[in-house]
Formats: sequence, structure tokens, C-alpha cells
Amino acid sequence: MNESLLRELVPAVIGVLVRRGADFASAEDAVQDALIRALAAWPDDPPRDPKAWLVTVAWHRFLDAARAEASRRGREVAVQAEPPAGPAPATDDTLRLYFLCAHSTLPPASAVALTLRAVGGLTTRQIAAAYLVPEATMAQRISRAKRKIAGLPLDQPGDLGTVLRVLYLVFNEGYGGSVDLAAEAIRLTRQLAALTDEPEVAGLLALMLLHHARRTSRTGPGGRLVPLAEQDRSRWDTGLIAEGVTILQTALARDRLGEYQAQAAIAALHADARSASETDWVQIVEWYDELLLLTGSPVVRLNRAVAVGEADGPQAGLAALAGVDPGLPRYAAVTAYLHERAGDLARAAELYAEASRAAASVPERDHLTREAARVRQLLKA
Repeated sequence: MNESLLRELVPAVIGVLVRRGADFASAEDAVQDALIRALAAWPDDPPRDPKAWLVTVAWHRFLDAARAEASRRGREVAVQAEPPAGPAPATDDTLRLYFLCAHSTLPPASAVALTLRAVGGLTTRQIAAAYLVPEATMAQRISRAKRKIAGLPLDQPGDLGTVLRVLYLVFNEGYGGSVDLAAEAIRLTRQLAALTDEPEVAGLLALMLLHHARRTSRTGPGGRLVPLAEQDRSRWDTGLIAEGVTILQTALARDRLGEYQAQAAIAALHADARSASETDWVQIVEWYDELLLLTGSPVVRLNRAVAVGEADGPQAGLAALAGVDPGLPRYAAVTAYLHERAGDLARAAELYAEASRAAASVPERDHLTREAARVRQLLKA
């Protein structure tokens, strides 16, 4: 794909959107989104008319954003028009809705998807990204789940494991973007932990608290991503870390290990290190081994390869990637990092650039683009 052609078309496409009624800033944002789509789609399916393709996609993006903004303003006006609220109860029915959506007639994956859409507030696109499936596939899954429970009495609570999975995914989406969404997931998980002594509920709550403790250090000015190794650890919330570690230790003492407890143990080891260089990577690899036995997840296998690279050297990390699907999100970024650690800067630069083109968000794309540029500069030095 000719990236120089894309750059040449940008001003013209922005001009078309402005003439159609978009303000310049919104048009620029919409065109940036269209460029990301182009970088992903054009290599396999180049359009006959690149400019028309970009105009169409960018205009649709602008309309979606304009509708969302109009809806937001409408909600704000409606809230302002309401009378002052009275005393609010300490709990609400949200957690109960999570359980009711996790209906016994639905397979766990469908119940999770339906609950995320109907109660969690996530879009179909966000849910599809969490499950690593196309958006159309997830839309069909949600539609089938709705049809299956249509007309059935929703008077029996669903499966606890399904509800935990929903809360985990809602938190992950909030952790990556909306602070309110992450806080809501923590609030509901606290409610659930107060209602049951199941160790995995405590493990999930500990995991959320340990990750949320690092929230303010994860981004820099302008939303710039800050990798874990570069984060200012003095900005981590030590109160949340202490609470998370205490909850985790109590859960682990029950000797009924589950995936959320194992993930929380990894997060606790990161939180315990005073600097990136003091991280106990050997223990982290051991916990990833436990997590892999529990889940068999390809994402866990990918993350484990990073830990192996830190504990035993980059060549061992690259060897640990054997059998991992190269199509996984972040595969190219992980491979680039390990090649850079191994001294293969040329290959690392190529892979960072490849990873940036497949990035799921603008901040991630910009971060990987900077990494590619940084490594290229090292090659010239």
C-alpha cells in the first residue's frame, strides 16, 4: 500500500467533510479513523477510488460521532431538568441484572456477550474485540442469545462464573478508556464479594484494585501511552495496592486457585517491585505457567513469552512464542520487543511498524510508531 498516497489525500478528504458541514477538528478526527481502517483493509482489498473510499468512511465516522455527541448533550439536558435526587440506597439492582442475563439456557460465551451489551453498556465492536472475533460474528451471537431467552421468565439467577467474566471484561474496557466503567465494575465486584466467600470473586476484586492503582501513571500528556517499565511508580495508589494484596492473600489461603487469583498474583508482583529492574520475573513466569494450565489461553501464552524473555533472556522469549498464533493482537509488538532485546534492530523496527498498522487504538498506534522510529534511529547511530 502507498502510504504517501494516503498522506496526499488527507487534506482533500478533510476539505470534502468540511464542505459537507463538519467542523475542521471533527473532520480531522474522522479522517484519522478512516486512515486506520485503510491501513488495515487496503493491503488485502485496495479500493478502485482511494479518495472516494476515504471520504465515505470518514463521513460515516463523523456522523456516528455527531450522533453520539447529540445523544450525550440530550442526556445532560434531561439530567439538568430533573428535580434534585433524594437519599440513594447503598446498593442497586445492577448486580441482580447481571445474574439474570447470565441465563441458564445460554452457553456461557453467549450469556457474557448479552450481559455486556444489555447491562454493561459495551458496544458490539468492543465485545468482539475482547473475544478476538469479527464484529459481525459477535452481533449474530448476541442476536441469537436474545432470541433464545425471548419470552422466558427471568426469575432464576445465572452462573457466578459467567457474571465474573462479564465484570472482568467490563473492567478491562474501562481500564483501557472510561474511568467510570472501571469504577463501576469495581463497585459491583465489591458488592459480590460481600455476598459470597468464593475465592475467585476475591481474586477478581484484588486484580481490579491492583490494576486500578496504576491508572494515573498509564498515560502521559495528550493520552500518550506509558509502558509499565517507564511508569512513575510514585504515582501508584499504595492504598489500593495494599488492599488488593490483602484480599489476594486471603483468597490464596483457601487453596482453590482460579484464573483471577493467578492474574492478581502477577499484578501483585509488578506492584511489589520498587522499579522495573527489580521485578521478580522468575515468579511471574511460574504464575503464568499456572494461568496457562487453568485457561489454555493464547493471550496468556503470548504474555508468558514476554515474562520468559525477561527472566531467561530474549532468545528464550522468542522460543516461547512457538505455537502462538501470529494473528493475535500484540503478537507483532511482543516479537518486536524481543528482537530488539536480542539485538536484531532491523527486524525489530519492521515489526514495530507492522504492529502500529494493526493497532486497535490511536494511542497504541502512536506508541508503536514512536518505537519503530526510535529503533530506526538506533540503527543509524
